[in-house]
Amino acid sequence: MDLLPVAPIETLRQRRSAKWRFHPSDVLPLPVAEMDFDLAPPIQAALRSAIERSDTGYPAPVPTLSDALAGFAGERWGWEIDPASVTAVADVGVGVVELLRVLARPGDPVVICPPVYPPFFDWVPEAGGRVHEVPLADGRLDLPGLERAFATHPAAFVLCNPHNPVGRVHTRDELTEVVRLATAHGVPIVSDEIHAPLVLPGATFTPILTVPGAAAVAVSLVSTSKAWNLAGLKCATIVTASPQMAALTDRLPPDTPWRIGHFGVLASVAAYTEGVPWLDQLLATLDARRALLGRLLAKRLPMVSWRPPDATFLAWLDCSAISAAPRDLFFEKGRVALEPGPRFGAQGSGHVRLNFGTSAEILEAAIDRMARATNGH
Repeated sequence: MDLLPVAPIETLRQRRSAKWRFHPSDVLPLPVAEMDFDLAPPIQAALRSAIERSDTGYPAPVPTLSDALAGFAGERWGWEIDPASVTAVADVGVGVVELLRVLARPGDPVVICPPVYPPFFDWVPEAGGRVHEVPLADGRLDLPGLERAFATHPAAFVLCNPHNPVGRVHTRDELTEVVRLATAHGVPIVSDEIHAPLVLPGATFTPILTVPGAAAVAVSLVSTSKAWNLAGLKCATIVTASPQMAALTDRLPPDTPWRIGHFGVLASVAAYTEGVPWLDQLLATLDARRALLGRLLAKRLPMVSWRPPDATFLAWLDCSAISAAPRDLFFEKGRVALEPGPRFGAQGSGHVRLNFGTSAEILEAAIDRMARATNGH
C-alpha cells in the first residue's frame, strides 16, 4: 500500500491552525495531536460541495451521523450500535464534562489514570468533581488500584482507550475486569475512545460497550477528529447501550446537539462512509513512521527509552537519562517543540510526547535536532 504524502514544510507553515501558528518559524512543531497529512479526498469533496452551495448554516438534527457511525463501528470492530442511542456533542471534552456534571456532585471524586491526556485534569473540576488518581502500572491499568479506588464509591471513572500518551490499547481481559469492578461498586465508566480508529497493526481495539455487562455501567465517546484530522470542525458522539445510561444523555442541556459544527457533521459522515480506504492508508503510513522513529532513536538518541505505541501517532519518550526537563532542552537548543511530560501528571517527569504523524523528512530533521541538542548532556 502506498504511503500518504505530506506537503513540504513551507506549505505546512501556511496553515493557520494552532500547531503551525503557536511557535516561531524556526521551530519544528511536534507537540499537539494534529497530523500533517492532507484531508481524505471524500472529506475534501463534502466540504467543497457545501461551500459551493453556501451550505454553512446550523447542523440539521438528522440521523445521518448516527447511521454513519453505526455502519463504521459494525464493520470495523463488530460493535453493534443502535443509531437511536447516539448523541452528538461538540467534541469529546464537552461530552465528558457534560456527563460528569450529571454524575458528580460538587467535590465528588472522579478516577483517572495518569499519565493521561492533560485536559482530564481540567474536565473533572470544571464539572465540579475532584480528581482521584490511580496511575498506570508499567503502562497498564492498575487493576488492584482501581479496585481500591472504586471501593470508595467515586462518582465516575474516566477511561482513556486507547490511552494517550502511552499509546496502549487496553485488552479485552483488562476491560472485562474494569467492568466487573465498576459493576460491583456501582461506578459509571465514561470511556474516551477518540483514538480508536488509530489502532496500528499488531493491536486490536475493544470498544468498552462490547464487553459483557458494560452496557449497564458505561458510555463511550468517539469522534473522527483524531483519525481524520478534523478537530477544528467540532463534532463528536456519545454512545449508550442501556436505558439507565441513556438516561444520562437525556439530562444533558437541551441545546447540546445544536452546538456541534455543521461542517463537522458533513465531514464525519464522509469519513465514516467513504473515508475508510484513506484511513487504512494512514495506518500503514503511521506504522512506517513508528518503525522509522524506532530506528532514529536507536541510532541518534540511544539514551531515550520508549515503548512503540499500539495506537495513535504519539510517542511517549523517557528522556530522564538526558535531562530533568527535556522539553525545554529540545526546544531551546534544538528548536523542536514537544509536549512536556509533567502536563500528563507527575508520572510524566523526564518525559516528552512527540507527534510522528508527519513526513519522514520532518521526523528525521526533528530527531537530528534533538540529538544535537543533547551534546554535553
